[in-house]
Amino acid sequence: MSELEFITLEEAAAMKTGTRVTFIPGIPALFSEALKNICYVKGIPLIRALHPMMGIDEATGEDRQAVLFKLTSQTGLPTMFHNEERPRNIWIEQLALAEEIGAPGTPNLIPTDFEERATVFGLCAIVLAEDGFIWNMRILGDSPLGRKYGFNEKASAAAPRKMAEVVALIARRLEAQEQLGSRYLVGTSLSAADLYWATLSMSILVPPAEIMPLTQQNKGMLRYFAKNSEIPAISEVLTDKVEEHQRFILSTHCETPAVLGGDLL
Repeated sequence: MSELEFITLEEAAAMKTGTRVTFIPGIPALFSEALKNICYVKGIPLIRALHPMMGIDEATGEDRQAVLFKLTSQTGLPTMFHNEERPRNIWIEQLALAEEIGAPGTPNLIPTDFEERATVFGLCAIVLAEDGFIWNMRILGDSPLGRKYGFNEKASAAAPRKMAEVVALIARRLEAQEQLGSRYLVGTSLSAADLYWATLSMSILVPPAEIMPLTQQNKGMLRYFAKNSEIPAISEVLTDKVEEHQRFILSTHCETPAVLGGDLL
């Protein structure tokens, strides 16, 4: 078992200093992993807290996420606490906080140029927001997580096409940026769009073990992610440039191999 320390949710909520983020040990939950990468780039030390799993505790008969809901009025992963401020649960608020509290001299992940900023947030939205790439990935099948995000047969049938549209848009943008001499999605430097897309694209492009280690906890998840790349609509638009961008961002700007906790295989 990994010696990486995780405090309890209650301990995280009670602390008055430091930045605390919830994780599931051994699992690269995509939004948590993306926030971890953002904080790494911004030089923000993280205290890891245990995020409660969905479902009913067999021993107590209680909802495992009841305490999380009481503390934050929601159950999404991750929750971000900082000092005594209110918890942040939405990616755009987490990003804004990370940009604010990041160490001096670290990259600006939100561009100061408003035209570039609009592009960055637009790209982030089609990947992270409602009816975006990850939202539609979650409703590909009927599962507790899929039902949480509105699974139904009609929405599920449309999901691969929507996911493919996002991948194709990213591929076109990378092609255009290469023509301008840039390896990044916006402008000539790293932005939040790069970090979010590179991390969340793991749901269709599983990185090698030197970037994303295999654990007892994530092996099933990574197998599922790998199968997503075989969905015809998605496989048709995946390009080498999409994969190259993911590997470049994760290996150049993020901590690799990813530190997950859990049981390494």
